Amino acid sequence: MNDPMTTPWGAYALARFPEDPRDRLRAWDASDAYLLRHLAASGTPLSGEVVVLGDRWGALTTALAAHRPTQITDSFLTREATRENLGRAGVDPSSVRLLTTRDTPPERIDVLLVRVPKSLALLEDQLHRLAPGVHEGTVVVGTGMVKEIHTSTLKLFERILGPTRTSLAEQKARLIFCTPDPGLVRDPNPWPYRYQLPDGVGPLSGRPVSNHAGVFCADRLDIGTRFFLRHLPRVSGAERVVDLGCGNGVVGTAVALTEPEAEVLFVDESYQAVASARETYRSNADGTAEFQVGDGLSGVPAASVDVVLNNPPFHSHQATTDATAWRMFTGAKRALRPGGELWVIGNRHLGYHLKLRRLFGNSELVASDAKFVVLRAVKK
Repeated sequence: MNDPMTTPWGAYALARFPEDPRDRLRAWDASDAYLLRHLAASGTPLSGEVVVLGDRWGALTTALAAHRPTQITDSFLTREATRENLGRAGVDPSSVRLLTTRDTPPERIDVLLVRVPKSLALLEDQLHRLAPGVHEGTVVVGTGMVKEIHTSTLKLFERILGPTRTSLAEQKARLIFCTPDPGLVRDPNPWPYRYQLPDGVGPLSGRPVSNHAGVFCADRLDIGTRFFLRHLPRVSGAERVVDLGCGNGVVGTAVALTEPEAEVLFVDESYQAVASARETYRSNADGTAEFQVGDGLSGVPAASVDVVLNNPPFHSHQATTDATAWRMFTGAKRALRPGGELWVIGNRHLGYHLKLRRLFGNSELVASDAKFVVLRAVKK
């Protein structure tokens, strides 16, 4: 936990989830504080339906808890962080409505506060989903760091909601002001996006993939996954396999097609990703599969799986960090049976082999090219 966020309504001790003493990244930034200062200084009425979209770690929701806002997030970790931060502030988490990006949004929105996400596609999808609830009197304010707000960001607000302008920058943060236009004619929401995979990717060649907005590389098969698909392990029919950080589910689905009797579990902290994986799987396979939104393998019993397949992210929003990869690796070791295997795809420069050797006592290079390595670690 780092320095508290000071707002016109008081100071709040906030933390990311799960708390990690090695992780010095803050649970709020200057854009959160800027938005809250603006709401207080402008006297924005907060008595109606207040919706907070894209709150990173619950900072905005916690500060505005007295107004019983509705939070909408794609992140399981954000939901858990929000619950814990509300508790630290002495607020009953049940007083705040916590929705995911897959839930039906409120029918009427009087104040819409948007923490601009890293994914422009996710912003597009969510503005489309929220637009029917926005009316002429809705106050719409976005916020983000200067480096996160681009001309394309502003054009999305204008195209989906109405005329848009920005504020001056403060502490490298900026606000977005949008005036809803009830007469605006919008194009249909382009998400989810579906396409056929190219040839040369094993059993999934030429097969359909579903991608909800915000999923990594939603418009094409990323080159790391393409490489991983060419070097997946062979599994037996009785094995339980986890696609950890599943994204759109192509890795786990490829395993299911190769060995239909295997039990495949798709896990991701993104609700959009798990929805994508479910659709991808059901479009291609009919074996035994489970789908779970959660913090890595924390919800999986110890020593219960045979193989974990993992392409760990090395970004948390805009920050570069290995904290997520380390949690995934330690969670995999706990969940694997003795003799079970963790297979990892990663960029060569990330040095995952060192982490695996430290944790498992071993790490084997399965395949490599100029950019990626596929590593295998065995639980002793």
